[in-house]
This record gives sequence, structure tokens and C-alpha cells, in this order.
Amino acid sequence: MKKLPRFKSETDERKFWESHDSVGYLDWAKAKQVVLPNLRPSVKTISLRLPESMLEELKRIANKRDVPYQSVINVFLAEEIKRESARR
Repeated sequence: MKKLPRFKSETDERKFWESHDSVGYLDWAKAKQVVLPNLRPSVKTISLRLPESMLEELKRIANKRDVPYQSVINVFLAEEIKRESARR
């Protein structure tokens, strides 16, 4: 195995890995899978136009569940995406 250089900054390390293959520097046979349970996915704020009646119904459902209506939208979208992905 090649010896890893010491990097002065994250930028230097990033540049190094952009031009080098990790195979010569890391023994991937000894790698272990890591679980990061507290890592949250990146989110992006979007604007979404909905009919007022649909929004009121979402708010009603959210109120019944005692959660914000945006959370209800996220759950509904995630469930539908999962169903759609399973059809493929």
C-alpha cells in the first residue's frame, strides 16, 4: 500500500482524490460498513402550488395527527414514490 500524504486542508485532500485512485492507498477488504443513524438527508425548499381545497384537507389531516402539514406532504410523497419504485 502507498502511504497517504498529509493534507494541509480539506481542499488539498479533495484535489488529491480527484486525481488518484483509492485502491493503491486503502485496503478495501478491511473496510467496514458504517451506519450513520443521525445523519439527515439534505433538503431543499421548494414552492408548490396546490388547490386551496387540497391544502385545507392536508391541514385537517395534519391537525388530526398533531404534526405540521408539510410533514404530512412529505410522508404522502415518500409513500407514493416507494409504491411507484416497487412497480418497476
